[in-house]
This record gives sequence, structure tokens and C-alpha cells, in this order.
Amino acid sequence: MAKIGIVIGNENDLNLIEDGKKTLDNFGIDYTIKIISGLDSLESVHNFVKEAEEEKIDIIIVCSSIFIQLAGIIASETIIPVIEVPLPSNEISTNELIFSSVQMPEGVPVACMSLGKTGVKNAVIFAIEILSLKDEILREKLREFKSQYV
Repeated sequence: MAKIGIVIGNENDLNLIEDGKKTLDNFGIDYTIKIISGLDSLESVHNFVKEAEEEKIDIIIVCSSIFIQLAGIIASETIIPVIEVPLPSNEISTNELIFSSVQMPEGVPVACMSLGKTGVKNAVIFAIEILSLKDEILREKLREFKSQYV
């Protein structure tokens, strides 16, 4: 069974991922949520990556506002695909959030979605698209789902 790992920077961001969670639930895709803040040690990140690999998580979605380097750190430690969603912040400009998301070093790919709630939903849909490449039933559900947007 497919599984998505969702990482957020703090509990306050839980409301921003609600639509994404509902979409995953509607598709019957299992997910786990982990809160890793910038105040946590890098050991917390290392432990999450190790757990994600042990749990056979297929894709990691990182939603972060202040800890803007989190997706890159995770991507540098695993071969699990990482999708980043920059979240709005009063402390960091939107441009800085987006630039940090798209400027990964060579060999550390991170897919980047749009900002905020829309970005979270798009990250979930993108993850489902990836998973549907090897699952015909999921592919059909996705076609039906996406038909409402065109």
C-alpha cells in the first residue's frame, strides 16, 4: 500500500494541510504527519528519514515556513522523492521562501509547489500522480478527480 510522509514545521501549520489530508483520505492513501521545527536538532531530521525509509514511505511532502532548508536536508539524506511546499511566514519574505525552494544543489532534487494551501493540495495531487504510474485503479480515480478542474 502506498504511503506519503508529510512534514510540517509546527503545529500552527496543521490547518494549512487539511485539504491535502482530505484528498489523501478520499483516494485511500495512507499518510503519516511529522512535526519537525527549526528548533529541533538535525538528529530529529536524520531520525525521521531513517523511519521514513524503514516504513517504506513512497513520497515525502515537506511544508515549511521558517525552517526553509528542511526539504533540502531531507532530500540530501534519502532517495525518497521530496516535494516542498513553502508556507507563508511573517518572518521570511515570499521571495526568499520560493528562492530557497528552487535553489537546490546538484544531485539533491526537490520538487517545488506553489505557496500555502494551494501548494499543499497540488503537492498531494502530484504525489498521487507519481503513485498512479504503477496503479491503474489510482490512475482512474485521479482522472475522475482531475476532470472537475478542467
